[in-house]
Amino acid sequence: MSNKLFVGNLPWSTDDQGLQTMFEEFGEIVSARVITDRESGRSRGFGFVEFADEAAAQAAVDGINGKEIDGRAINVDFARPAQE
Repeated sequence: MSNKLFVGNLPWSTDDQGLQTMFEEFGEIVSARVITDRESGRSRGFGFVEFADEAAAQAAVDGINGKEIDGRAINVDFARPAQE
């Protein structure tokens, strides 16, 4: 496991700060980033949250996966390394 989470099905209005706020109750966050389209700058509907430790990341998966935010059920799972 790791301490970096993939967060999918985010509301389109979510920005980096909103993503961090969504997860900060679970532990210390190293980074929170919503992925945006290069051309338009709009959210692509997913992002990544990195916690300081694995226990906080696991607590976040257990606590928020499937929770409805602004009418969308977000999915949260451990991020997998990018394929080369």
